[in-house]
Amino acid sequence: MSLHWIDIAVLAAYGIGMTAMGVYFARRNSDTEEYFVGGRRLSGWVVGLSMVGTAISSITFLSMPADSFKTYWLRFLPYVFVPVAAWIAARYIIPFFRRGQVTSAYEYLEDRYGPSIRVYGAATYIAAQVLRTSLVLYLVALLLNQLTGLDETTCIVVAGVFVAAYTVFGGIDAVIWTDVVQTIVLISGSLLCLSVIVFELPGGFAQIFSIAAEHHKFSLGYVADGELVPIGWGFDFGTKTAPLMILMSATYFLTEYVTAQHFVQRYCAAKSTAHAKRAMLISVLVGIPTWVFYMFLGTALFAFFQVFPAEEAGKMLSGELRAEGIVPFFVLHYLPHGIAGLVIAAALAAGMSSLDSSINAISTVGVVDIYRRHLVPGREDRHYLRAAQWIAGAASLAMLAGATLLLNAEGRTLQDTSIKLTSLLGGGLLGIYLLGFLTRVGDGRSVWGGILCTATFTLWTMGLFPASWTVPFDTYYTSFFGNLLMFCVGYGLATVLPRRERTASIPTIWDTRS
Repeated sequence: MSLHWIDIAVLAAYGIGMTAMGVYFARRNSDTEEYFVGGRRLSGWVVGLSMVGTAISSITFLSMPADSFKTYWLRFLPYVFVPVAAWIAARYIIPFFRRGQVTSAYEYLEDRYGPSIRVYGAATYIAAQVLRTSLVLYLVALLLNQLTGLDETTCIVVAGVFVAAYTVFGGIDAVIWTDVVQTIVLISGSLLCLSVIVFELPGGFAQIFSIAAEHHKFSLGYVADGELVPIGWGFDFGTKTAPLMILMSATYFLTEYVTAQHFVQRYCAAKSTAHAKRAMLISVLVGIPTWVFYMFLGTALFAFFQVFPAEEAGKMLSGELRAEGIVPFFVLHYLPHGIAGLVIAAALAAGMSSLDSSINAISTVGVVDIYRRHLVPGREDRHYLRAAQWIAGAASLAMLAGATLLLNAEGRTLQDTSIKLTSLLGGGLLGIYLLGFLTRVGDGRSVWGGILCTATFTLWTMGLFPASWTVPFDTYYTSFFGNLLMFCVGYGLATVLPRRERTASIPTIWDTRS
C-alpha cells in the first residue's frame, strides 16, 4: 500500500524522537557503569515501564489479538501467575542481586559454582538472545511489510539498523528511556484501535460484550472441528490443562525474573532496592491490564467484523488465512490517517522495545562475564566501554543476518529450529539458580552433570533419538521437566561427590531478605 503523508509524518516524528534520545544518552556514556546500569540512579517508575516494553514484543502485538479473535481467551491463562512470580522476585530475587555492585546475572554463578558455570550461563544467554532477536526482527519485518508494502528485506534492514543505532551508542539509558516512550506509544496506539471500533459499532462498547457473550468468546478453551472445547482442569501431562499451563507459566516467568540479564540488569539500574521493587510492582500494574487489553482487542475485532463482515476477516476465522493478520488488516482498511501511522509506530515499538533490551544485555554479558573476566582483563574502563559498543554492534549484525536467513528460508523450518535451539540452550538454567538460591550443596562438578543430563533430555524431547524412544508427555512441558531434572541431578550428585570446602561464605536468598 501507499501510506498517506500524515501517517508518514507520524512515523517520521516517532523515528526522529527515538534517534534524538539515542544521541542524547550517547553523550552521557563516559564509563561502563553508565553504559551498563545507568549509574544505578534510575527511578522505579521508569524501570517498571521499561520492563513492560521489554516483555511485550511484536509476537504479543499480533498473536494475542489473533487468538481471541479466532478462538477464545485461553492464551491469557498463563499470565495469571505473573503477580505471583513478580512477588517472589521482589521478595527474594531483587534483594539478592542488589547486594554489592552486581552488573551481570551470571556473576553469581562463578561465586557459587566456579568460572566455568558462569561462562556457560553467559554464553548460552548470548546465543539464545541472538536467536530471539533474529526471530523478533523477522516478525517485525513481516508486520511492516503488511502495513507499508515495503520489501521485506528492506523492512529488516530499516528496523534493524534503526534499533541498533540508538542501542549501540546510547547504552542502557537509551534502552530504558526509549522503552518507556515505546510502551506509551504502544498502549496509545492500541487504545485508538479500540476507540475506532467502539465508535463504529452501532451499539458501542456494550455491543462488544453482547456479541462476545453470544459466541462464548471469553471462555477458556480451544476450537476443534469448529466447536468450543473447554480446557481441562486435571493434571494430565499428556495434554494442555489449566493447572499445568499455569505451572508452565511459573517456569517461564521465574526463568525470566531470576536468570535473564535483561531483567536483572534493570534491578541493578534502579537507584535503590525499594525502587527496584517499585519497578516490579509497576510492571505488573501496567503489564497485566495491557495483556488483558490485547485479548479484549481481538474480541472487539471479532464483534466488529460480525457487524461489518469482510471477506479477509472471514478467511482468518475459518483458517484460510493466518489470524495474525487481523490487526494489520484493520489498521490498513479501517483506521483514519494519522491514527494508522500511530498504530504502525506502536507495532514498531512492540518489536524494538524487545530488541534493544536484548542487544544491550548481550553487550553487558559479553564484556562483564567473558571479555573482561577471561579474555582481556586489567585494561582501563574506557577500553571496555568501546568493547561493549563493538559487541552490541556485532550482536546487531548477527540479528540482521538471522532475520534475513529466516526470511529466505520462508520462516517456518528455520523458525522451528531456532525455537528448539533456544529451548536447548536455556534448558535447566532456572534449576541451576534454584539449587544455589535454596541450598548450600553442589559445585561445578554436580552442576555440569545436571547440564549434561538436561541437554540429553531436551534432545530426546526434540525427537533426535530413535523413534521407539517415545516421549510420554506433551513436549509443551519440556522446560518444566528440564529444570526439575537439573535441580534433582545437581542436588543428587552433590550428596555423593566429595565435598569441596569453600573459603568464602556463599549466600542464599534466605540470607538477603529485606
